[in-house]
Amino acid sequence: MQKTYIKDLSNHVGEEVSLKGWIFNKRSSGKIKFIILRDGTGLLQCVYFKGNISEEVFNLADRLGQESSIEVKGKVKGEPRAVGGYELDASDLKVIGEAHDYPITPKEHGVEFLMDNRHLWLRSSKQIAIMRIRHRIVKAIRDFFDDRGFTLMDPPILTPAACEGTSTLFETEYFDLGKAYLTQSGQLYAEAGAMALGKVYTFGPTFRAEKSKTRRHLTEFWMVEPEVAFADLNDDMDLAEEFLECIVQTILKEKQEELIALERDTTKLANVKRPLPRISYDEAVEILKRNGIDFQWGNDLGGTDETVISNQFDKPVMVHRYPAEVKAFYMKRDPNNDKLALAVDVLAPEGYGEIIGGSQREDNLEVLQARIKEQNLPQQAFEWYLDLRRYGSVPHAGFGLGLERTVGWICGLEHLRETIPFARMIYRNTP
Repeated sequence: MQKTYIKDLSNHVGEEVSLKGWIFNKRSSGKIKFIILRDGTGLLQCVYFKGNISEEVFNLADRLGQESSIEVKGKVKGEPRAVGGYELDASDLKVIGEAHDYPITPKEHGVEFLMDNRHLWLRSSKQIAIMRIRHRIVKAIRDFFDDRGFTLMDPPILTPAACEGTSTLFETEYFDLGKAYLTQSGQLYAEAGAMALGKVYTFGPTFRAEKSKTRRHLTEFWMVEPEVAFADLNDDMDLAEEFLECIVQTILKEKQEELIALERDTTKLANVKRPLPRISYDEAVEILKRNGIDFQWGNDLGGTDETVISNQFDKPVMVHRYPAEVKAFYMKRDPNNDKLALAVDVLAPEGYGEIIGGSQREDNLEVLQARIKEQNLPQQAFEWYLDLRRYGSVPHAGFGLGLERTVGWICGLEHLRETIPFARMIYRNTP
């Protein structure tokens, strides 16, 4: 008998098959028992008629609890009313691993309970849908850059110095060499890659020791960071909007079933197509003032500010040319106004905030040295980075996209803790 998966049942209608999985749910109606099987690829209703199977098999289902692992056999039938559109006219049931008193039941559970049992919560339909969408976003990211001639470059996770400020670093002792830090970003190393390969991207875990408890923050998250030689801020914004359009439209096209399971309103996601609106920081400040926000020019945008601004648009909005004082040392100043950095943040609609942050990089050696000194950064740790300006410096630009914020936005989630298999937050490092 052929072993198959639920997702492939359309190819086996009328055939006898064997499937292995877990009991998602079950119910009984006199001489008929129904077991909903899940196998990681979907759900299937298995129907057991008392007259078609042995008494032992018919009664076996009664003692098996939710999440017991089983093997079922039977004939595949089309059934539009059943979950997934197919059902199994079951002829056999074998126990692989019994489960009893499964802690996560259909009743309401508190967030802390679910997070404490995250290893089990991942089995629920909503969490499975999120993980599948996350997986497809990751593939869309890789496909986008691979198809456009970018080379993947893996930066180190342990670094000798900060990329963006020293107050949000996780530090550790590194043998006899002093302190090392968990990376905040792969960007500086991506710049080295761009000087060698022209167009590169890094994609991996990053860490921020921010003591933040907001729904938009994790201490460990994934970020993709493209870097392009011979590119300016406008090139950077062009790449960012093409990138976002590709990701969102891919999910809308290929993950409708999962979006429906999440009850996601995709109206605004459908609007994510080029061109995206572009406004300057000055224009953003005016929007805030018109909406009654007491915002001082020169401050960075906070979460509430970003929400007010993004609510004026039906698609992500790009805010560019921020005050240089609130941006990182490596961002190039605007040649027309030295108080501004050639930086851009992309704000997602519906209150999801910044999902992309990027800039044109400072390519002048003397200016970059002065910036490092101004911010009291250890120049010795950045000598390799300064070499990129000493030996064939060129204009270049790039950005970083936070994977979890993007997953949260596309899935319509309230908190980032559900966007990653096992969330790490200021108050949680388990399970």
